[in-house]
Amino acid sequence: MINEHIELGVLNTLKINRITEPGIYLEALDEEVVLLPNAYVTKDMQVDDELEVFVYTDSEDRLVSTTQKPYGMKDEFMFTRVVDVVDFGAFVDWGLPKDLFVPRNRQKNPFRDGQTRIVRIVEDEESGRLIGVEKITSYLSTDTKDLQQNQIVDLLVFAKTPLGYKTIIDDTYEGMVYSNEIFTSIDVGDKIKGYVKNIREDGKVDISLQPIGKTFTEDVNTKKILDTLKQNHNNLPYNYKTDSEIVKEMFGMSKKAYKRALTSLIENNLIKIDENGMELI
Repeated sequence: MINEHIELGVLNTLKINRITEPGIYLEALDEEVVLLPNAYVTKDMQVDDELEVFVYTDSEDRLVSTTQKPYGMKDEFMFTRVVDVVDFGAFVDWGLPKDLFVPRNRQKNPFRDGQTRIVRIVEDEESGRLIGVEKITSYLSTDTKDLQQNQIVDLLVFAKTPLGYKTIIDDTYEGMVYSNEIFTSIDVGDKIKGYVKNIREDGKVDISLQPIGKTFTEDVNTKKILDTLKQNHNNLPYNYKTDSEIVKEMFGMSKKAYKRALTSLIENNLIKIDENGMELI
């Protein structure tokens, strides 16, 4: 559906209004237009076609569009690399030819060239431009009434702590994944799926990387074991006595979950186990 208005910092669906020397002009339903420069124009684009484009501002603060998608949209967080530092701020890579500016007064700590940082993309109230902001906690909400236990959420890992990893949940809330509940490799900057485990009184959220509850967990873990068996010619040299570190590396689960899954598979006559390992029946 074509946008009613042209919106800065997000994907817009617009109609081709006219083709000119500098590029194609795209139109919203309110007849406002924005230029799609020739660099993004292809031969198959025709008047009245609909295009999905990202709208931002050029070096002269004019609205411009692109068929490229940045690493993050307005009001989203992204993990990015610092590409240039100047007296009044820094520029970070966000996947577009024009880098995103992060003012010095919107940085938690001074940026350095080549560093990786988590920033939120916002519209600056004074200039009307899109900028990056590192002071991210002020944008996180403690109003968690819309979250439910075992709800699937999008996570951006933004910090490692002695307890585990801090995450941003759905670009809105702060969450924690505890180290003793992680059975796969994760790192700062990763975008992953998770499940709401516990909603605390302070508005922060405990996150699990596995679904909550016995039935869910068994289904997921038994499937992992079956899939791994099929990928290894239906035989694996592992049984109930396999070391927990090997279980974690091979299957991405705890020893307790692994043993429970093995029992479920045996009871359903899907595998057999002996001192040499396991085999699909």
